[in-house]
Amino acid sequence: MTDREPARTTTRVPGEADGAVPDGTTVFDDGVPAVANLDPALLAALRRAATDAGVEFRVNGGWRSPDYQRRLRRSAVSRHGSEEEAARWVATPETSPHVSGNAVDVGPAEAQAWLSEHGAAYGLCQIYRNEPWHYELRPEAVEHGCPPRYPDPTHDPRMRR
Repeated sequence: MTDREPARTTTRVPGEADGAVPDGTTVFDDGVPAVANLDPALLAALRRAATDAGVEFRVNGGWRSPDYQRRLRRSAVSRHGSEEEAARWVATPETSPHVSGNAVDVGPAEAQAWLSEHGAAYGLCQIYRNEPWHYELRPEAVEHGCPPRYPDPTHDPRMRR
């Protein structure tokens, strides 16, 4: 590069090390950081549920690095047109339970349906009505059932930090 050439910036695409999930990843794929970096209790509950369900539980989103979460948020703002609308779908790195390894996005629809019906027995609860794929561990749900779901993340007090 000479003094006359413009500086080139490279935008690194998030990879598996950042929490990007390869297609077909299941809750049993320990070699994938998005799975391996989940909270151990959450991962154990997911694996027990998946084993009992007889339905493949794929991970569409799990642990994420703060940088990857930041990228997802920026993309959501671009797609939805505002910070306010993006907040209904993607949290900031400071508030996202994915960054701490405390949330998992599960697919396919059969796994979501099974968890919706049976997840509380494992402490696995759907947190948001607009995200049927998003589950978090609530151990008290085993005895008391899952808490009421928030309409979307903007109603969750944890997202207001």
